[in-house]
Amino acid sequence: MAVTPVNSNRANGHTGEKEMTVSINSSAAQPLHVTDNSHGEKQYKHTFAIHSHARTSRLSSDAEHPPSFFGFRNLMGVGLVASNLRLMIENFKKYGLLVTLSGAQVRPGDWAHFWTLYLLTPCFLFVAYLVEAAAARYAKSKVAERKKAVDTKDTQRGEQHKRYLFSTWRVIAFCHGFNATLMLVIATYEVYYNIHKPGLAAFAELHAVIVWLKVCSYAFTNRDMRHAYVNADPGGTLVLPEMYKSCPYPNNITLRNLSYFWWAPTLVYQPVYPMTDYRRWDFVAKRLLEFLILSIVIWIACAQYAVPLLQNSLDEIANLNLIGILERVLKLSTISLVCWLAGFFALFQSALNLLAEILCFADREFYGDWWNSSDLRSYWTSWNKPVTHFMKRHIYAPMVGRGMPPMYAQIITFLFSGLLHELLVGVPTHNILGVAFLGMVVQIPLILLTDPLSRMTGHNGKLAGNLIFWMTVRTRVDTKHAWRSELTVVQFCFLGQPFAAICYFFAWQAKFGTHNRPEWPLGLGDPKS
Repeated sequence: MAVTPVNSNRANGHTGEKEMTVSINSSAAQPLHVTDNSHGEKQYKHTFAIHSHARTSRLSSDAEHPPSFFGFRNLMGVGLVASNLRLMIENFKKYGLLVTLSGAQVRPGDWAHFWTLYLLTPCFLFVAYLVEAAAARYAKSKVAERKKAVDTKDTQRGEQHKRYLFSTWRVIAFCHGFNATLMLVIATYEVYYNIHKPGLAAFAELHAVIVWLKVCSYAFTNRDMRHAYVNADPGGTLVLPEMYKSCPYPNNITLRNLSYFWWAPTLVYQPVYPMTDYRRWDFVAKRLLEFLILSIVIWIACAQYAVPLLQNSLDEIANLNLIGILERVLKLSTISLVCWLAGFFALFQSALNLLAEILCFADREFYGDWWNSSDLRSYWTSWNKPVTHFMKRHIYAPMVGRGMPPMYAQIITFLFSGLLHELLVGVPTHNILGVAFLGMVVQIPLILLTDPLSRMTGHNGKLAGNLIFWMTVRTRVDTKHAWRSELTVVQFCFLGQPFAAICYFFAWQAKFGTHNRPEWPLGLGDPKS
């Protein structure tokens, strides 16, 4: 046997390889390929080890480096587009074009009551300014009296000063509370009895609730700042934020300061906010375009797809056909999910960023990555941060600070939030069903259920928690499209979202419907009311 080495440069870029021909006393020699390894030793190409060490499958739970699912996400996106395109074609063949520029008819009186209420509501915010301005003048006089008493060492006058302050602060608190409550009562009465169209009613009620929350925050914050101003603290135990020193009390009690807070994309009052140096008008134009496009998408989805589904669900509910109701709920889930996601982006990403850019408002963390939440507690602290900040600062933290156990404080906070949600849903639709309120109450045991999952190590705990998060129960009215199918929700994407829409739509049709007016099952309602 003869072995003859032959040098050859390969196209693969490996130089120094040798091709060796092995002859076995035959004119038809067969070529065998041998390569040099990293140590300069020769080895056969067809014999190098493929399975040289232990490895796990990429999708196994014990994989050292979990793979990216970018491709699967793209596949699911393509599948969703294809399936929804089929539904769009089927809907068009069945119902034709339902979207019209004229929209639904609005009673003439609705517009009059709407604009009156919309323009009247901010007046209560300026009433709060007048109350606080009077309190500031009184505080200045008492600070001057206290300094005089200290200089003359008049201890009796100092004690009398404290008693007067306590009684006066109670009067001021009563004035703030009466002003805020009166505003909300008037707005709720007007919306429930005088604004028939739920779309206009929802917008008016939402505006009233926002201004009410701002009035409360303005009163609470200035109360503490007023207390710190009047009761000087040489020891430094009562410390205000450092940034407040640029606009201390009572210098912040101005119409300019209040007007900025009125329009600022926050529900929490501060005398100063972090500010940007300039406005980016191209950024404003992009956010405005996003908002308009998404609003049109929501409008089309509601008018063309959700309304027929809701209309077809009336008989199923009237007859208590549970299978039919479940089928309608699941069928509506896709449209409600699209409307909700589009509404979330339009409000929190487009509208609030647009407003913040115009006002040079620098803190724009209006939401966190709630879609990755593995437990409901994380979701509630990241989904709607303007409301979360208000609840934490003015409701939860004061109760805990006064010694209430955190669990009880959380329950009270959720009950308060549930009342606000029912106010935003039931009042505009003229049906106080309690569905929105119960949706918030159910969050309490669900939080306790998902809390252990957030503490689990590994991927499975987070996966299970995220799945429970996406299928939990909580409803919320969409602020711009509360009529027909425009009762969208925050969570509960596949059951609660469409179920809440069906409940309030059925109640509306049973109370005000003109065509195909359903009757309440089991005599639960009065269709003639």
